[in-house]
Amino acid sequence: MISFNAEQRFIVTGASSGIGEGVALLLNELGASVIAIGRNEERLSALKQKAKYPENMFLEQKDLTEDIGGLPAYVKALKEKYGKFQGLVNSAGVVCVIPAKNASLFEIRQTFDINYFSAIMLSQGFLDRRVNIGNGASIVSLASISVKVCDKGQIAYAGSKAALVASMKVMAKEVASQGVRINTILPSMIETPMQDKDSDYYIEMKAKYPLGFGKVSDVANFIVFLLSDKAKWITGQDYIIDCATY
Repeated sequence: MISFNAEQRFIVTGASSGIGEGVALLLNELGASVIAIGRNEERLSALKQKAKYPENMFLEQKDLTEDIGGLPAYVKALKEKYGKFQGLVNSAGVVCVIPAKNASLFEIRQTFDINYFSAIMLSQGFLDRRVNIGNGASIVSLASISVKVCDKGQIAYAGSKAALVASMKVMAKEVASQGVRINTILPSMIETPMQDKDSDYYIEMKAKYPLGFGKVSDVANFIVFLLSDKAKWITGQDYIIDCATY
């Protein structure tokens, strides 16, 4: 069974909703201290109220795209505030659906800013030896099945996630000698409250999934496994979380 203690601290971005929220709550439930980063103050407050151990859920409201170049320093400042970190989960992201012929440079950059550049710079800050615990530290970044499927309209989204996967593999090789592990996960369709279950698109897509859409907990459980010492021999990998649609 996976368990943590309050001295094991994890940064989770995108923690105010979706998979990030699920990971933050699960880590907290298993005993870890969580530094939950999100843009929405109201949702972050709700996250703390949902936590099993609210005293170990620490909230940081921040727009990661405001000063991307300053994110390494931001992570170091968090270390001074909370102590050294066991793990980082790069879950913050946006979906951009636009045909290649219509995609503007601004839209592509905007997507890359949150899906790629912010994750890279946060990871750079985390990998400072003064910030993480060293041997046993772990980064997990959230990519997407779009990296493999590359559907129409995903030039910016799939591109940003593919770049993330490649860069995480590079980082994994560079820090393996320090005992720090880095992996990415590529989930397919995950059930969220925001989906319109009566729409033709929802009905059409769900018919393609023999086990139905995934749940946030399906992804969160796997991320927590990769963060734990149960995955101590796993690094530089990108895992598809899917049910036979790929």
